[in-house]
Amino acid sequence: MSNLKRTALRPAVFLDRDGTLNIEKDYLFRVEDFVFTEGAQEAVRLLNDAGFLVVVVSNQSGIARGYYGQEDVKRLHDAVDRLLAHKGAHVDAWYFCPHHPEGTTDQAISCDCRKPAPGMLLQAAKEYGIDLADSYMVGDKRIDVEAGHAAGCHSILVATGYGHSEAVGLPKTVPCCENLLAAARLICAAEHVKH
Repeated sequence: MSNLKRTALRPAVFLDRDGTLNIEKDYLFRVEDFVFTEGAQEAVRLLNDAGFLVVVVSNQSGIARGYYGQEDVKRLHDAVDRLLAHKGAHVDAWYFCPHHPEGTTDQAISCDCRKPAPGMLLQAAKEYGIDLADSYMVGDKRIDVEAGHAAGCHSILVATGYGHSEAVGLPKTVPCCENLLAAARLICAAEHVKH
């Protein structure tokens, strides 16, 4: 048993990317095609200020399909970091799954990181000391909700992207918010009540 004092685990808000943080565009990888959803930058800043780690977890099957490479995704994320910094906001970590079982490249595999599997959330929790039970997953698809629940987080669906159609038949215990900013406000209000 180690004598080192374990640092306290931190809460995080996991964000889906396409359709949640930014407007949905099929197989987005070009910086010039990236557009934030309304209020997204303010939402990230709110979560930063409330003390949450902000972690983006994104399925990027376009890599497995050969549409673009991992470097293209990293270049896009670097550009988004710069855009957020101009608004006093930041993402603490970016995770993406490059796999898809029906792809055409060496990434055409089944994996445990592609949502709805919770692999990216579990990896982030391990690497960043995240308290999953006190964390949230926000996305525009049922697979985001399922990944959050599988990791032990609270899940929220947003009505941007595919959210409107994905909300049909969703359990009433899963909140549905207009967009990421509304979800961030809900999360911050819930945390304020807890403390």
